[in-house]
Amino acid sequence: MEKRNVMQRLGWDIGGATGRWKQTAKDRLLHNRVVQAAVGKRWAIVLMLVAFLLGRANILGELAPFAIAFFAAISYLRRGLMQTSALALIAGSLLSPHIQVGSIAAQLVVFALLQKGMARYEKSEVSHAPALVFLSTFTVGLFADIVASNMTWYAVMMTSVEAALSSVLTLIFLQALPVLTLTRKNYQLRHEEIICLMILLASVLTGTVQWEIGTVSLEHSLSRYLILILAFVGGAPIGASVGVVTGLILSLANFSAIQQISLLAFAGLLAGLLKDGGKMAVGFGMLLGTSILAIYAGDATHVLQSTYESVAAVALFLLTPKGMIRTIAKYVPGTQEHAKSQQDYIRRVRDITANRVNQFSDVFKQLSKSFGQLTEQNQLLQHEAEMGHFVNAVTQEACATCFKRNSCWEGGFYKTYKYMTDMMTEVEANPEFDKDHIRAEWRQTCHKTERVLTILQKQYEKYRYDRHWTKQIQDSRKLVSEQLFGVSQVMDDLVKEIRREGQGLFLQEEQITQVLEEMGLQVQRLDIISLDEGNVEIEVVHSFRRGFDECRKMIAPLLSDVLGETIAVKQERWDEPDEGLATVRFSSAKEYEVETGIACAAKGGEWLSGDSFSTVELGNGKFALAISDGMGNGERARVESSAALSILQQLLQSGMDEQLAIKSVNSVLMLRSSEEIYATVDLAIIDLYSAKTTFMKIGSTPSFIKRGDEVLPITASNLPLGILKEIDVDLVVHQLLPGDLLVMMTDGVYDAPGHAANKELWMKRILSEMESDAPQDIADKLLDTVIRHHDGEVVDDMTVIVAKIDKFAPEWATFRWRGQGAPIERPRTVS
Repeated sequence: MEKRNVMQRLGWDIGGATGRWKQTAKDRLLHNRVVQAAVGKRWAIVLMLVAFLLGRANILGELAPFAIAFFAAISYLRRGLMQTSALALIAGSLLSPHIQVGSIAAQLVVFALLQKGMARYEKSEVSHAPALVFLSTFTVGLFADIVASNMTWYAVMMTSVEAALSSVLTLIFLQALPVLTLTRKNYQLRHEEIICLMILLASVLTGTVQWEIGTVSLEHSLSRYLILILAFVGGAPIGASVGVVTGLILSLANFSAIQQISLLAFAGLLAGLLKDGGKMAVGFGMLLGTSILAIYAGDATHVLQSTYESVAAVALFLLTPKGMIRTIAKYVPGTQEHAKSQQDYIRRVRDITANRVNQFSDVFKQLSKSFGQLTEQNQLLQHEAEMGHFVNAVTQEACATCFKRNSCWEGGFYKTYKYMTDMMTEVEANPEFDKDHIRAEWRQTCHKTERVLTILQKQYEKYRYDRHWTKQIQDSRKLVSEQLFGVSQVMDDLVKEIRREGQGLFLQEEQITQVLEEMGLQVQRLDIISLDEGNVEIEVVHSFRRGFDECRKMIAPLLSDVLGETIAVKQERWDEPDEGLATVRFSSAKEYEVETGIACAAKGGEWLSGDSFSTVELGNGKFALAISDGMGNGERARVESSAALSILQQLLQSGMDEQLAIKSVNSVLMLRSSEEIYATVDLAIIDLYSAKTTFMKIGSTPSFIKRGDEVLPITASNLPLGILKEIDVDLVVHQLLPGDLLVMMTDGVYDAPGHAANKELWMKRILSEMESDAPQDIADKLLDTVIRHHDGEVVDDMTVIVAKIDKFAPEWATFRWRGQGAPIERPRTVS
């Protein structure tokens, strides 16, 4: 009872906490819904106000294309507001002396019926909206002309013009409404969308025509207020453009305001030019622009009225909250807010991508750990299982019916157990062990020794067979564990790259750009990909002049000085040669450079050789040389050797560990075919920062290092790939020196002197006698020597790779430019 009471009390506490948590979550959800409802209601009110003004708007007192266009846009984008929008449009038309309310209402009804009919046949798409608007407007207008007995060519023409304008405005409003209501999630607006928004806002302003507060015209003040905001946000180009569009729309509604086009355009230009001075400077630009043209175009009364309208617009502008202006600025290209919003968006996408890749990396690590733990547990339990297996088998078959069972296993357990294990050891060591080899003490211990031996031998055969497949499974699990861990490491490196690219390097880019421009170079764009020491990557787009080679002579030496390490040109491309622009990538110059020479020949002078080779820079400060020799000759051997090298190269370039890459290639070759096929691999990876070279030789011939007159052999003992399920990769590490020549070859070259001769001594003598230090010359001469040794006959596929290691020497020395300033500060490396 006491325990039950305690549990009840504990349950009450947990239930109370859970209830409080649920209540908090419910309150939070309710709060979010209230906020969303408030925001939705706010925009609904704004759209109703826009509909009211567009219902009143007209062109030249005869055409009213705005109402039906806005209703069509609402019906497709905000279907829930169709009825209230229709009421607002009709209410606005009631206050216009130039618009017939019945015509507007009829257009809305006809459009709604047509859209409903299209939806019934599942044909109601946004692309059909302009056609439906044109049909509705033209039908209602034509019917009105027939009823009024006004079927003249002029009336039909005006009806057609109104219908065409309505359909065009529908397209414009469909683009502008998502921007107006800020439902666009990204901030990258096209110029067409901005123009459509300006047309929509100017159309709304036409609904205020002939509304005045005292002597101040509402349409003029609001239009200038709109221009002030956009000029302050986007500068002179946006201000002038908005002035032209707004003035044009207003002049269509009121022909007497035709001068507003030039006035608003000039005022928007001046206001935009003064944007750097702040709100007061922009307001002064508006007052100055409108006053100058008002004085030029009108009398004193007109000038005074225009000044009042501009003052009212400036006052509204000064009272506008900064948050509203910043929100608008996010949508205008070229502004700092827009650039920052784009950077924030890209940063969020980059962080999300990095986190997802990091999660995948953790998954692969956990899988690798699980496979590894499973293999270790199996190995630990294997010995105990083996012993138990033999003892149980012998006990069940030999001792179950023996009259001495109790005395052997209960009275002399340890002696009997030792007797069993000794016999098992003998059987395992010598499969030919028979009854003639049975020891005398065993016969004294058990009178069924021969029976026990027979059972042990039979069980050992089963055990050996099972152990073979168990080992295969364990080896496969181990390889899968290593491969999963290797993939996780590659993903970790990718995460570091993604986060490193997300670092803000704008200050460094600006500093480098300023230095280059002070030298007179026309830099169009400069992007810093990485500033990590030893792994610098900078991409520059600049105006080039062929023959001057400014990149190597000026830019690279200057970057070397400001970054404190040698920078070299990595890549040049001319994407738009007609415009004189070149894209050049600069990167860290390694301490050492590798020059290679290659010579090869197919057996019997054929076109296709069974050998494959690769020389590639891995991108992480390492250079790889590889040769693969497939079994036999011809196309089949070529396929196997090229497959081995292709897979190996891709794995190494992805950042996978060298030993794991070799094991992965071996497993792939084993699974490619059930036939007895294999390929040798001779791999050398040179560290371009230290010249330390790692050799991995899988069934391949020795390599040689020629250092002056001395020749050093590099050997290792491994079977070729594709023979064994599990291979042990031997790594041989040598420190190369500047001027060293590395010679790698296939067995067609190494076996040239025949089996009777000492091949290593013969090859060392041939290489030591060569006086040239050019890699290509040595490769050609070595291959020519081997072919001459066989009287001009190519007896096997032959491939030679020669690499020369030298210190990297920049072609041009570094220099400092006046006003260069302090060296570039490197960001911290992302871990």
